[in-house]
Amino acid sequence: MTAPGHDRFLGLRITPLTRRRLRNFRANARGFWSLWIFLALFVLTLFAEFIANDNPLLIRFDGEFYAPVLFTYPETAFGGEFETEADYRDPFVAELIGEKGGWMIWPPVRYDYRTINYDLPVPAPAPPSADNWLGTDDQGRDVVARLIYGFRISVLFGLVLTIFSSIVGVAAGAVQGYFGGWTDLLFQRFIEIWSGLPTLYLLIILASLVEPNFWWLLGIMLAFSWMALVGVVRAEFLRARNFDYVRAARALGLTNTMIMFKHVLPNAMVASLTFLPFILSGSITTLTALDFLGFGLPPGSPSLGEMLQQGKANLQAPWLGITAFMVLSVMLTLLIFIFEAVRDAFDPRKGVAAAAVAAERTLDQPAGEAAS
Repeated sequence: MTAPGHDRFLGLRITPLTRRRLRNFRANARGFWSLWIFLALFVLTLFAEFIANDNPLLIRFDGEFYAPVLFTYPETAFGGEFETEADYRDPFVAELIGEKGGWMIWPPVRYDYRTINYDLPVPAPAPPSADNWLGTDDQGRDVVARLIYGFRISVLFGLVLTIFSSIVGVAAGAVQGYFGGWTDLLFQRFIEIWSGLPTLYLLIILASLVEPNFWWLLGIMLAFSWMALVGVVRAEFLRARNFDYVRAARALGLTNTMIMFKHVLPNAMVASLTFLPFILSGSITTLTALDFLGFGLPPGSPSLGEMLQQGKANLQAPWLGITAFMVLSVMLTLLIFIFEAVRDAFDPRKGVAAAAVAAERTLDQPAGEAAS
């Protein structure tokens, strides 16, 4: 019997199996705290426009409020002469707003990832200062702003690619392993041919034909990354398809789809989860490598790989390479620790081992002490 309210969390019913997995996840302190640190960093970067922007968060002018971070206002809205978007970093615009008792609330970093600081005291790349906390790159753009936006796009790219790759790879491996025979044989020959194609060369060739962007790179990488999970899922399905519970399910009239994804797939999840951190970290490093080589995101996009390339080209500005290296190292380390904890949570042997240890401790206690 569990205490009242322990069977539901956020309106969802929690089974004893789920409770055991959550307990195993919390037991891995390194992965548990890595998850909270990574989520804090990722959630902050999701609101990058409110942290690093060259537009104020809020303006009070002539008795009215304006939100330039969300909406575009012409300079004439503040008494200027041009119908184009107001440049709030321009002293003239700031003076127009201040003449009528107005004020502006700026984000912590007053630079967007595209904003060029024209008031640098030294030629770009400029070293860290009170205005640019981690300095600027060789085009005068703020490093902190580009890191925040680059972190977000790298993690989003890796997560989306990992999710879609896992769906395609698990489905392909399940079909191969469950049906076997000619289906498995033909699929394996196709994978052998497809995996032998030089992915990087194809990306370089296609990059010369079309301008790459986020979704274009995602589609190309998905066409090759889904094969990472096929082998392990196929092996689990080949092993389990003739088990007694699968034969019993067939005898009861269950469809192949229900047997595959409701009864066999959960047993293959533990082995599959061990590969997810490698897919995710590989996705991030692949995007970084492509940006470093100049075949990734369009020029000017916030990118950790582009920052590494600038660090290589500007050895006199070590803050560029060191900053990008540290961010990538921390990001990938946190992801590996998190997925280690997830793997432990889904490992059925962890629960059995914990129960055995608890039982052994109970047996070792005196009878009166155990009763108490």
